[in-house]
Amino acid sequence: MSYRGNIRRLQELFEKLEAKALSLGISFSVAQRELIHWRSPSQRHSLKCHSPIPIKGELFCPRDSVRCLRYWFMPALDSSAHFSHRLALVQGAFALIRRLSPPGAGLTPYLCHRLATSLVAPILFYGADLFTPSAGAMARLNTFWHKVQRWTTNCFSATPTRILSVESLLPLVPLLISQWQRVGALRVVCSPPKVNLATACLHPSFPSLSADRAQDALRALTRGLKSVYLPLHGKTPRATPAIRNPRLIEAVAHKTIPFTSGLSRMPMINSHLASPALAIHPQSLMDNTYATLKKRVREALLEEWAHLFLAPGYYHHSPTANHQPFIGLSKFMAARMYQMRARKRYLAAHPTWRTPEAETSCPRCGLEPETFEHAIRACPCRQGACTYLLHHVMSVGHEAPMWSSLPLLKWLTTYISVTSTGFPPMMFPPTTTALPPRCPSHPFKYLPRRFVSFRWLRVRPGRLSLLRQYVSFHC
Repeated sequence: MSYRGNIRRLQELFEKLEAKALSLGISFSVAQRELIHWRSPSQRHSLKCHSPIPIKGELFCPRDSVRCLRYWFMPALDSSAHFSHRLALVQGAFALIRRLSPPGAGLTPYLCHRLATSLVAPILFYGADLFTPSAGAMARLNTFWHKVQRWTTNCFSATPTRILSVESLLPLVPLLISQWQRVGALRVVCSPPKVNLATACLHPSFPSLSADRAQDALRALTRGLKSVYLPLHGKTPRATPAIRNPRLIEAVAHKTIPFTSGLSRMPMINSHLASPALAIHPQSLMDNTYATLKKRVREALLEEWAHLFLAPGYYHHSPTANHQPFIGLSKFMAARMYQMRARKRYLAAHPTWRTPEAETSCPRCGLEPETFEHAIRACPCRQGACTYLLHHVMSVGHEAPMWSSLPLLKWLTTYISVTSTGFPPMMFPPTTTALPPRCPSHPFKYLPRRFVSFRWLRVRPGRLSLLRQYVSFHC
């Protein structure tokens, strides 16, 4: 169709819509409208129409992009403009959020994770249920998302990004976008057609409880487009590679088919909003079925994450959706745990890409490379503290029960705090972080500050006995 035919068709439809609205006592504000010329892939004309479009005595210049519900649309349905705006918005918001938890201080990693999932991610991935970012936009989103993961865990810049995603419990950007698209598709196909216009545009063969469909669900509007679009049957898998492009709503609905095993029809949520006659099943049954479908989508995310996860040989932890027990500790102590698991920290045997040829021997004993296992269990200079504080910890490997036991992790954090293991060198140089002598003149100075706080002693009486044992051990 030509630009002139599109303009005439728009004017006719607006007159019909205005006449119907006036009969209902409704009027439209024409000045608050933005117009754009849509083109299908087969209508890629070299010339663009920039002539004003007259509607009800007002002229509108065609725009290169329009905004609707914070979605930025372009003539070729390109998503670069939309995600560029989302990235600019989230960068400004994240600049304020990160002040709540600077490196080594501030909020706990648990609260940082909650902020990342409930505030940062919705701003960044808004519109991902409809748009798929291009390769360039995906690279920019990945770069920013890595900053959020690093802020949540306080890991080093040398930490591999795949390890960073597992430690922060924030999946990769392609997986998150696929998750948003599936959840959005579930929300569309499970809504009543009389409430959600997108649901009313589904193909009549889609297995939904309601057979109501809008006229757009038929092929009447696509007959003159040179057979570019072909209706996609509700239970027919999409051909790979696609021979003909289906309508966008049909492609979105087909993302839910892999999760409908055991269901003859899709559940309908909020059916009471459309009509009481649609509530043919108990609402609790519909809600439970919808929750089961969302659970299947989450399980599919974890399966794809585990399939795509390729970590270095020294990292043995697998992707999971469960929080680590130490995520509620202070930001500084939890960061020691994250860095130990990632094998990128202030230990001599954990070199980074900046210092690949650095000395790896232990600066305290000089006998072996200062690995995580050596610093915790095998260093002779720390055997006294290890015997006293870690007598219940038999192993520090990735399968050790220590990583799932909060009491054992608390003893480990006490050991790290007393021996200053993995602390930044500018805070505690290796020459001053050795085990204290047997009879120090001031034994309390080797304890963390919270050990000698009277408020710390008043909270739990058992802590006083712990302090006495420590003093008797060193004195």
